[in-house]
Amino acid sequence: METYADLIECEDVLLFANAAITSTGQREFYESGREQRFSLEFLHQYIHGNYPDVYAAMLALDINDHNAAMIIRKVLREPGSGDGALIAWRLGRMSPGRVYRLFGELRRDGVNNRRTRAIVRDWLNGRRDLAFDAVKYRSGVKAAVRHAHLRLAGELGDFLFAPRRRVRFETPILEVWRRAHHESAALYELPYTVAEGFAARRGISRAVFLERIAPRLTRLERLRLTDSARREGVDTRAELASMPLVRLASYALALPEAKRGPELEAALRASAARAAGAYAGTWGKVVAVLDDSFSSYGSPVKRRRPLAVALGCHYLLKELADSYRGLWLSGRSDALRARPVGATGLGRRIIDALELRPERLIIVSDGWDNAPPGLAAEVLRVWRRRLDPGRKVSIVHLNPVFDAEEFEVRRLSPMVPTAGIRDAEDMPALVELAGFAEGRTGLAELKAYLAERGSSR
Repeated sequence: METYADLIECEDVLLFANAAITSTGQREFYESGREQRFSLEFLHQYIHGNYPDVYAAMLALDINDHNAAMIIRKVLREPGSGDGALIAWRLGRMSPGRVYRLFGELRRDGVNNRRTRAIVRDWLNGRRDLAFDAVKYRSGVKAAVRHAHLRLAGELGDFLFAPRRRVRFETPILEVWRRAHHESAALYELPYTVAEGFAARRGISRAVFLERIAPRLTRLERLRLTDSARREGVDTRAELASMPLVRLASYALALPEAKRGPELEAALRASAARAAGAYAGTWGKVVAVLDDSFSSYGSPVKRRRPLAVALGCHYLLKELADSYRGLWLSGRSDALRARPVGATGLGRRIIDALELRPERLIIVSDGWDNAPPGLAAEVLRVWRRRLDPGRKVSIVHLNPVFDAEEFEVRRLSPMVPTAGIRDAEDMPALVELAGFAEGRTGLAELKAYLAERGSSR
């Protein structure tokens, strides 16, 4: 039998997991960035103070990089807490720029214990091309090396701390950087973000720069620059099918509806098929209620992010299900033409979904049910208590938005579990995590799940 304290801890851990998956401390549709940051910092302080071991173990879950960095920063402040191998694994999944920012924050915090220096040293030694990092993230590498008390012999040390000591570098990327100060042609051999600064200082036109730097662009840079490059008459299109699902969905939603053609549809299907992997076709008959109301626009800093998550989930569910039907709140039948419009009338759409008798009902929404308010909660209450007490239909609510005022992702009803979601690819794991919220019990099972996820890394 679990104690009342166990139930409270389980509730707290699930609440924090949802926040760490969805919130990045940025402005949302209903709340400012300041409110988001304040609420998120409070949750980190609360969980870290009350459940330090569970707090550190959260790195094994599919939380976003913003919260992973916050956890690592807090854990490294306290010698002996957390799993060093898990921290190293998580750092390996984060973008280099974010890791260097984290190292800079640790330096400003004065966190310089032996374990921290070892983690920084091992991460730097594990970089495939530290010379490339030194060019692209020069200040970050320089600060990390100093903070970890490392000695970089040879060219790399000179490049970071005394670049004028050498008239020539043998390492190609370092020599290209040196030449770029004198030769315009050399800057097109540099990473895009570095070359862009050189081009601006030399007054090189945007069109010429984009055309010549195009071969050096990464996949994400190509996707991000597609529209601006097209205006300059330059084609930088990426291989769309290789992009992450929600990022590709965001790109699709940013295009005018007339330009969302068969090529984009095929790319979304291919990306979803790759994300489904071994789960493809294993979820039986699935119906999804997908929120494309006006609040799915998100905010100016997270433009159309909630809608992109819903669109990504739509394509992924097609691959996961043996039989699938997606019901948009707007009533549209062409998912690729989705746009944020109208009120959030979840209740009636949930009724439509349940009438189709699915094995699984997945609801992707920010949870602001307002047309009429509270109908979705009442529908789910009656369904669970009167019509399906045996839970033959599995119902999960996935919410891409953190509610800072309530310190959690907004729930539709206590009758169904809610899990935060940021990337559609994480859906299978999140549906499994949401299962721990059924009845708000299962602390022992939840801790075992976290331990298993951590040990498998």
